[in-house]
Amino acid sequence: MASTSTPLTLPVLPLDDEVVLPGMVVPLDLSDAEVRAAVEAAQAAVRDGAGDGAGGKGAGKPRVLLVPRIDGSYAGTGVLGTVEQVGRLSDGDPGALIRGRGRVRIGAGTSGPGAALWVEGLSVDESAPEPLPGAVTELVTEYKALATDWLKKRGAWQVVDRVQQIDDVSALADNSGYSPFLSTAQKVALLETTDPVARLKLATEQLREHLAEQDVAESIAKDVQEGVDKQQREFLLRRQLDAVRKELRELNGEDGDDESDDYRTRVEAADLPEKVREAALKEVDKLERSSDQSPEGSWIRTWLDTVLELPWNERTEDQYDIRGARSVLDAEHAGLEDVKERITEYLAVRKRRADRGLGVVGGRRDEGAARSASVEGGGGRRGGGAVLALVGPPGVGKTSLGESVAHAMGRKFVRVALGGVRDEAEIRGHRRTYVGALPGRLVRAIKEAGSMNPVVLLDEIDKVGSDFRGDPAAALLEVLDPAQNHTFRDHYLEVELDLSDVVFLATANVLEAIPEALLDRMELVRLDGYTEDEKIVIARDHLLPRQLERAGLEPGEVTLEDGVLRKLAGEYTREAGVRNLERSIARLLRKIAAEHELGDRELPFTLGADDLRGLIGRPHHVPESAQDPAERRTAVPGVATGLAVTGAGGDVLFVEASLADAETGGSGLTLTGQLGDVMKESARIALSFLRSRGAELELPVADLKDRGVHIHFPAGAVPKDGPSAGITMTTALASLLSGRQVRTDVAMTGEVSLTGRVLPIGGLKQKLLAAHRAGITTVVIPKRNEADLDDVPAEILDKLEVHPVTDVRQVLELALAPAEVRVPAAA
Repeated sequence: MASTSTPLTLPVLPLDDEVVLPGMVVPLDLSDAEVRAAVEAAQAAVRDGAGDGAGGKGAGKPRVLLVPRIDGSYAGTGVLGTVEQVGRLSDGDPGALIRGRGRVRIGAGTSGPGAALWVEGLSVDESAPEPLPGAVTELVTEYKALATDWLKKRGAWQVVDRVQQIDDVSALADNSGYSPFLSTAQKVALLETTDPVARLKLATEQLREHLAEQDVAESIAKDVQEGVDKQQREFLLRRQLDAVRKELRELNGEDGDDESDDYRTRVEAADLPEKVREAALKEVDKLERSSDQSPEGSWIRTWLDTVLELPWNERTEDQYDIRGARSVLDAEHAGLEDVKERITEYLAVRKRRADRGLGVVGGRRDEGAARSASVEGGGGRRGGGAVLALVGPPGVGKTSLGESVAHAMGRKFVRVALGGVRDEAEIRGHRRTYVGALPGRLVRAIKEAGSMNPVVLLDEIDKVGSDFRGDPAAALLEVLDPAQNHTFRDHYLEVELDLSDVVFLATANVLEAIPEALLDRMELVRLDGYTEDEKIVIARDHLLPRQLERAGLEPGEVTLEDGVLRKLAGEYTREAGVRNLERSIARLLRKIAAEHELGDRELPFTLGADDLRGLIGRPHHVPESAQDPAERRTAVPGVATGLAVTGAGGDVLFVEASLADAETGGSGLTLTGQLGDVMKESARIALSFLRSRGAELELPVADLKDRGVHIHFPAGAVPKDGPSAGITMTTALASLLSGRQVRTDVAMTGEVSLTGRVLPIGGLKQKLLAAHRAGITTVVIPKRNEADLDDVPAEILDKLEVHPVTDVRQVLELALAPAEVRVPAAA
């Protein structure tokens, strides 16, 4: 162990940000005032015999105390140094050569000759234990091996032998003071470690860490150099390859530049994501290696063209002017208030999320945004939000609503028609191994839009089919899932495509035809159709101006009165939408234009309701109430008017019932009209109810067991199903048995139970709109559907007398004509 002994009085020679260890020989510049003062003080002490000028190490030579001064503070341990020589340095300045002798612990200050600072100190005994333990011997061997390795790397072969000859543990540890890679702090740590064995361990650890860092640096430098060499070699080989191809083209008389060069330049110049760029450059490499006759070359060129044409980093700025968006919707669509309110809410939430920084942030979506994506519509790529599914009959404006959403947001609009699509590759794309492979429709839509954040309308999503080529609806599950579509991978591209910033809208006619898993990823928005007043506004403000232009007529040349438009909507084109209404207007204008060209009609011309029959024929949908009483469908007992929902919206449904003669017709229940299983069960329930409760209703049901009952739904070519015709069939049978007619102005809808309860149904709004179109004035509905009347336009409710009921007896009291006008029951 080291111990302190031998008091010393020495002048201090401070070393700024530098450390000298025992055994080191260093030149110092005497032009520095503090260095010069310390050396002169040491020399004066030797001349005067003061201080410790004699005895000990370096006897007879001037001695100084070399003390590191770090940031103005002196270290607690210094090194006894002897001035070996005073003269000139290599640059001509005065200097002194000083050798470190041993460590000194610094004590209190004292006085001495000269201008230097004198201090008292104690020399440190640094002798190692004898003999050296085995562990210390191994440490000495390791240090020498590491030092030799480092010196050889630096080319200092002449120093290797000197290091190998050092046997003293303390001197060997202090020899690391020459190492230029050690920091000042590391050298101070070596200086203040007085135990020779501990100091050698510290020096070995420092040297080992430096060699490890050096190995890493050399490995990196080697990799960089190999990369540079590879690039240079590749550059030379490509130039040679270009020269060979040029010679071949000249030899074969071919013209034109090398296409692969053009593709490489285009890929390097294009603004592509890093992974896409890497994939594209790999394909360019394949193209350069392939021959001109190889079919793979054309596949690669087509793929590269597709990748380069996609707008990878192109996006349009969203315009979140909610008032302006609502104005756009109101200007482009009449009616549909609930739908426009839902779209306005959708845009408002997107604006709020964007204002709070929950919208587009860089290209991938954080987990919080992904979790909240399905809660509400908003957020761009971080939480693409709800996918709106616009469901309604044809001609109500579903597609044009999608265009209006894009217009209101300031985004590009693309329509993807899915009707009749049966191949999954139409969505995900074809593998490039197939001849004529193409990317999927979504990639083509992005390419067509020229933007990565368009509004994409998936039109007729309920018409998607499936066969042996796969299920396109299953492929759409990933597309419409905000948690997955940011990494959508098209089979043709084979690179990830971020679809999370795309606003997807879907349209459908029949809700039940949409797969349940797909419907779960969308938010349903129903478009139930227009009222007659709304149709007149649409025809006057939108349809008529467009058809005037298409017919080559000026706006003032033909005028259609509101009565004409009302008659067209009510008697010529009974529908939920306005498509047939527009066709009728176009037909009228064509007739007028043709008559004008033939000289039979002068313009301008005002068209009245009385002119319709002469131009486009008689009406096709005359309301039952407008017909002659003897010609009405319900003019005989056994016929009732029901309400139904079809793919074209709400519609009026007639139910006819008859009884077969006991001797010729047999018994049992016969159902016709292409009915589904649910509707057949409703007919059996209606018959069972009348058989069990006939006496209470004063109906002659005793002989039903001996006579066959036939229930027929006209329009037999149209499939029909559902429970909502239950009370209609019950009313038709009760009318037949009682001989009382069903009122012409009454229509009904509701499910019936075996106990005669009237149960709720769906699609009430569409059914009431259909009743109004058909001229019905009284409607019977289930009591539990009364809350659904809030969705029905007020102008429709004002024209209808709606009776909510809970029991079949109430239905019969409202629907059957009074007993005074009873006619004999049908046989």
